[in-house]
Amino acid sequence: MIHTGQTAAEAKQALAVFADPIRAKNSNWFFKTGPGEYGEGDVFIGAKVPQVRAVGKRFFYLPLEELRELAESPVHEERLMAAHILAARFALLKPTAENQNARRQLFEFYLELGLEQRWNNWDLIDTSAPYFGSWLIEHPDDALLERLSKSDSLWDRRLAVMFTFAHIRAGILEPTLRLARTLHNDKQDLIHKAVGWMLRELGKKNIDALRTYLEEMGATMARTQLRYAIEKLGPGERAHFMGLAKASGIR
Repeated sequence: MIHTGQTAAEAKQALAVFADPIRAKNSNWFFKTGPGEYGEGDVFIGAKVPQVRAVGKRFFYLPLEELRELAESPVHEERLMAAHILAARFALLKPTAENQNARRQLFEFYLELGLEQRWNNWDLIDTSAPYFGSWLIEHPDDALLERLSKSDSLWDRRLAVMFTFAHIRAGILEPTLRLARTLHNDKQDLIHKAVGWMLRELGKKNIDALRTYLEEMGATMARTQLRYAIEKLGPGERAHFMGLAKASGIR
């Protein structure tokens, strides 16, 4: 690993240049930071995602202890920068025997932060977990996915679903289908959206697998999840599956 001598404090200062109070206020609404909402208490400075990525590139080789400091920050964009750096570093390491220990270290570090609830909003997870999911293709761990999917934490459950994006891209569909069944009756809209999204992506790989799942489960799927899942189907099929859901009374 390259050691640059850079620090989390320097990365925070570089990102603070892009603070925008108006955008921060809008982000507070968009990411639901109010009392009782899923992002309650999150803090935004108003930096844009491209700006977060650009600063992250400048601090690409921050030591893990410095990345932990970013990931533990109360500031959303600083946590996002940590997630982006970790995902980019992991993706840069090709899955070779030579890189296995480094990839394992990054995966375990990322997962540890996730279990500590540092990745506590959907954008933090969605822009990083699909990269780290490739580790679970190389080293399958159904027990981990099952444990995450049954966690009381919304973010653990979202992490489980988004890990399987890597499987879908590799043509491995069973993990997504299994988690979709586990999370079928989840109460959180953010889980409905994630599962529906992954089912839609699954359909791009194997439309028959999606159709089979929808015929079995579509009538009792949450309406949001179903709409996401059928988005790429033709008008007739969309009407068919929405009709099944309507007949069942699911909202």
